[in-house]
This record gives sequence, structure tokens and C-alpha cells, in this order.
Amino acid sequence: MNSDLRPVPLVLRAGPHLVLALLLVLVVVRALGTPGAGAVVALVAAIGLVDAAGILRGDLRLVPPGTHPSDGAPGPGRAATAWLSVVVALWVALLAVTPEAVWLAFPLFFLVLQVLPALVGAVTLAVLVGASVGAYVLHEGQLDVGAVLGPVLGAAFAGAAVHGHAALARESEQRRVLIAELSVAREDLAAASRNEGMLAERERLAREIHDTLAQGLSSIQLLLRAAERILDDAAASHAPGGAAAGADPRIADEVATAARHVTQARETAGENLVEARRLVRAWTSPDLDAGGLVHALERLAAAPDGPRVHVHVSGDAGPLGPDAEQAILRIAQSAVGNARRHAGAQRVDVTLSFMDDEVALDVVDDGSGFDADAVLARGAGADSGFGLPGMRARARSLGGVLTVES
Repeated sequence: MNSDLRPVPLVLRAGPHLVLALLLVLVVVRALGTPGAGAVVALVAAIGLVDAAGILRGDLRLVPPGTHPSDGAPGPGRAATAWLSVVVALWVALLAVTPEAVWLAFPLFFLVLQVLPALVGAVTLAVLVGASVGAYVLHEGQLDVGAVLGPVLGAAFAGAAVHGHAALARESEQRRVLIAELSVAREDLAAASRNEGMLAERERLAREIHDTLAQGLSSIQLLLRAAERILDDAAASHAPGGAAAGADPRIADEVATAARHVTQARETAGENLVEARRLVRAWTSPDLDAGGLVHALERLAAAPDGPRVHVHVSGDAGPLGPDAEQAILRIAQSAVGNARRHAGAQRVDVTLSFMDDEVALDVVDDGSGFDADAVLARGAGADSGFGLPGMRARARSLGGVLTVES
């Protein structure tokens, strides 16, 4: 027996063998001093040895954890069937010798249901019940209600216990699979959230570098270039034969040295500016790299799968900040994705309208409707998803409003 089995399967697996052993001892005790006691002892010993061999053999393990042969799962195999056939044959022989062998039918009912497939097990169970009743009639010479009800009720109890355990095992396995799927989904969601947060932080850093560091380096480069020109003029005026008559040669050397330092500082600032711009390009969302927001929306419309997406732009496409462009693009992608995955839409119209002091994004599809208020009220969660609440959050972060009509 496996030590990791739960209590109920352990009782069902080990219980029949334990009860069989106790009843075998009882049969021997009852047979002592009676005619044929030697045959009874020999048959009981044979049954006990065969049962012990079945327990010790790993390939005779009964009822694989969480399964049952009646569920279509692979059973213990031919070895277990042969082992059970020997036990039953010895029991039938014992029935012919002593009526006390009828008691052994109850644990045998469990073994039959645990080893054999459903149909074969049911037929064998009926045969065992008939053999028990027949043995009673053979030894007692009469038939009464107790002789029939005992084996029948015992067989019914064994069937209910074994099949009830199988149902509980199936339910437990389904629950285990569901928990595993939920764990995987939670890990995927956490990974997606981390990835989105990382991308957002990289884009924020890119904007900060562009607006502060890169701009500052560019200004420093311009100032150093102007200082370089002034120093060049000063060096020329203090050079021999220059405009500054009688100039001190040391001043000319110092001016030349200062000019070299300024040149080196300008070149260093230029190299750092190139590196800063490279970081900005590497960390900026690739969707907005080539052509800005309008081109990104047009690329969204060019997706080969899903509904036909048509993009319309009205008004003068004025400059938008990177935060606004990123939010509008993500909202459009999420809305089109919802229409593709959930609405079964055939056509989606995306309209970007530039007005005097605001910009509007309208996404309209011809798909099936839904209760928008209920979805938004539930918020982000396992049942509602993150599409609509995420779009609302993006709009609010820029002082905008999300309106959903269905």
C-alpha cells in the first residue's frame, strides 16, 4: 500500500484484505474438531497465502488512486484478474466443505468490484451471491429469507461503497485540475501585469530622458559650441601677428588649452546625447515609433485576422504628448480586441477626432451586445477581465472619460 493514500481509499483498499484474514481465522476456529477440519484448514491456508501474494505484488495494486476500472481507466491487468480467479475458486471449494465460508463473500464482493471492469464485476458479483445462497441450501437443506437477504445486502453495500469512492475520486481530480488551471492563469496574469508595468516604466523613463537629460545635453552642446567659437577668436587675436599687439604668449597658450577642453567637452556631450537618444528609441513603445498615433492605428486596421477595421481621422492632427498617444493607442487596441474576441463583430470603425482642446476616440462595432454597466461595476477580476476597467483607468489617468454604449 502507498503511504500517501487518503483515509477513505486506504480503507477501501486494505479493508477487504483485513476482513478476509479475520474471517479466515474465524472459519478455522469454527471448523476445529469437526469432520473435514483438515480440508478446511488447507483451503483457508491456501486462500490466505494467495491473498497475501496479491498484496505483496505491486502489479496487483487495487483501485489506482482517483480512478476505477468502471471509469474507463486502465485496471490492474491480467495478473490481478488471474489472482482474483484463484481466490474465488478456492473460496468455492471451501463453500463445498463448510457453510461458514459464506462469511467470506462480503470481502470478496469488494475485491471483485475493485479488480474487474463494471460489467464483468456486476456479473461476477451476482455469481458470488448465487454461490453463497446455494452453499447455504446445500449445507442446511433449506432456504430462508436471511440466507438470501444477507448476500444481496452485502453486495449492494459493497457496490455503493466502491462506486461512491470512485465518484468522490473523480470530483477530487476535477477540483485538482481546476485549481491547477487557476494557478496557471494567475501566474500568466501576474506575468502580463509585470510586463505591462515594466514597459510603462521604460516608456516613462524614456520620456524623462528625452525631456530632461537629452534636452540638457543638447543645450550644453550648443553652449560649448558658442564658447568654442569665442575661444577660437581669442586664440587668433593673441597669436603672434594677431590683432592683440604685444599679447602675452602664455595667454595664447592658455586660450588654446581652454579651447581644446571645450572641444573635448562638446564632443563628450554629443556622444552622450547620441546614447541618450538611442535609449529613448529602445525604450519607447514600438507601436508609436513609425509615424506616430495615426500610423499605429492604421497598422491596427491592417491585422489579417478578425473583423474588418476601418480607421477615420477628423480634424487637424495636432501634436499629442507621448502619454496621451500611448493611452489612446492602448484603448483602441483593447476595444478592437474585445470586438474580435467577445462580440463576434464583422466590422469595426475607429474614429480619431482632433478638436480645439481635446481629442476623442470612437470605436463602434456591429457585434453582439452586453451589459456594460454590470461589467464596469464588477471591475477587474477573474470573471470580468481587465479590458473595460483598464480602458477606463487609462482615460482617467489623463483626465479623460470612457463612455460605453451597447
